[in-house]
Amino acid sequence: MVKKFVVSDDDMEELIFQFCRDITTLERKGRYDPISGREREIDEVTLILLQKGRKNVVLLAPAGVGKTALVVGLAQRIVKGDVPEYLKNARVIEVDLSSMAAGTNGPADFQSRFIPLCRGMAERYHDPDYPKYIMFIDEIHMIMPTCEGSGYRGLSEVMKPYLTVGDLHVIGATTDDEYRIYVKEDPALDRRFQQVPLTVPTPEETFHILQMLRPGLEKHHHLKIPDECLQLVIKLTEEHLPRRNQPDKSIVMLDGACAWHIMKHGWDNDLTPESVKKMVSIECKIHPDAL
Repeated sequence: MVKKFVVSDDDMEELIFQFCRDITTLERKGRYDPISGREREIDEVTLILLQKGRKNVVLLAPAGVGKTALVVGLAQRIVKGDVPEYLKNARVIEVDLSSMAAGTNGPADFQSRFIPLCRGMAERYHDPDYPKYIMFIDEIHMIMPTCEGSGYRGLSEVMKPYLTVGDLHVIGATTDDEYRIYVKEDPALDRRFQQVPLTVPTPEETFHILQMLRPGLEKHHHLKIPDECLQLVIKLTEEHLPRRNQPDKSIVMLDGACAWHIMKHGWDNDLTPESVKKMVSIECKIHPDAL
């Protein structure tokens, strides 16, 4: 017997294809590097998703700390089957609000795309023949009605009925301040979410993260990255980029240093401390000798 939904399977997949990023599918295709250092927080998110009532998560952390990476880490566990039965084969779907808003003429036009996505996920929630959908919304404060200047403001009102009856799993991400200013002002929405704070990784934790990312960078850049360069990029970014957060600033600088090195020295050799210093000097606009 063919399943009957208001949003058909074909329409649902088209919405995901056009306006979302299927993180679990991309993980199966090998698009992501291994995620490490967030095992405790991923456990906490999993625990929340398994609950019957408040089963929605908001990740709270400054920019660059790894909120999206944590969601990828959850998807990696799902793909490996390293999750409870309830979440086996679940699909982690990141909503790309900018692409969803492209070409629309106003809030009603925009919501006509968002509402079917919510409804399609919600009406499959109780059907055992379908996996659970986990909707990920980065910068979730931008969907609140009070977020002036946001092209997505008011979408929270569209989601609220589905969250109230418990037919959606949502992971949102934002900063502590933006959550307090925009989301917490709506008690009805605030109580549907459980907060998971993410701390900024220490230099030691950042070193472990870079070690996990190293094989992907070495494969892309066709060079070897010694531990000395990992330690140096962490030290220099801690000293000279204090307003940015780990691990993002070290990842960006390490990638840039590799690019600089192959631009000047070609493939198939070792990354040098000089190339690391050069990339950080470019970013900080200071002479490499001053580092």
